[in-house]
Amino acid sequence: MLGDDGHHEMVSFLKNITPTLATPTAIIVISAHWEEQKVTITSGKTPDLIYDYSGFPDESYKIKYPAPGNPDLAEEIYTLLQENEIEATLDEQRGFDHGLFVPLKIMFPDADIPCVQISLLSSLNPESHIRIGQALSGLRKENLLILGSGFSFHNMSAFFRKSNEETDERNETFQNWLVDICTNEDMPDDEREQKLSAWDDAPFARYCHPREEHLLPLHICYGVTSSTAELVFNGKVIGKRVSAFLWDN
Repeated sequence: MLGDDGHHEMVSFLKNITPTLATPTAIIVISAHWEEQKVTITSGKTPDLIYDYSGFPDESYKIKYPAPGNPDLAEEIYTLLQENEIEATLDEQRGFDHGLFVPLKIMFPDADIPCVQISLLSSLNPESHIRIGQALSGLRKENLLILGSGFSFHNMSAFFRKSNEETDERNETFQNWLVDICTNEDMPDDEREQKLSAWDDAPFARYCHPREEHLLPLHICYGVTSSTAELVFNGKVIGKRVSAFLWDN
C-alpha cells in the first residue's frame, strides 16, 4: 500500500487474484484488528472508516473506501451464530477498520460491493474461531466472499530487525508447517482441525506469532469449509515469507 517496496509482492497478489474470483454480491471480512468479548457484527448501512494506526504518512489518513454496509446480511450472520450457540451482537455504529479497507481498496477499488465486518473473540481461543467459521458455513450457498484479513507471520519487532540465518529458518519452518496443514489432501480433516487448534505447538509458532490475533482469521475461514485449501500466495512481505490460502466452495 502507498507504494512501499516491502509490500510489492502482496499488492500484486491482491490485484491479480481478484479477476479469478466470481464477483461477490457481498463481502464478509474477519479483521485481526477488532476483538470483542462476544462476536460482534457491523450492521450499519453506511459505516465510516476507522484509521486504527499511527505514525504513517498523511495520505494514509485520507484513504476513502465508501463501501455500503449490509444490515440484512449482518442479521443473517447473527442468526446463524445464535443458532449454533455462539454469543453474538450487532453493532450499527462501528465502522470498517484497515483490516477491511486496505485489502479491499486494492482488490475492489470501486467500493461498490456491500461489506460486513466480524470481530475476533478477545479470548483468542482457536477452537472458538473454528466454530465461528463452521456456523458461517450456512452462508456458503450464497455468492459471498469471506475474507480473513490477517498475516501468516506477525512478529512486528522481527519485521524491522535485520534477518539472519536463524530467524529466516524460524520463519520458513512455521510457514512450511502452516502450508502443509492447510493444503495437505492426505491429512484427515479431524487431524487438520486438531493441529490448527493446537497451532502454538507448531515449530517456532510463538516467534512468528507472539500474539495470535493475526492468525485467527485463518481459523474462521478454515471452519467455513473444514477442508483443504489452495496455496495462492507464497511470497515476501517486508522480507518475511508469508502465505495466503483460498478455500473454495
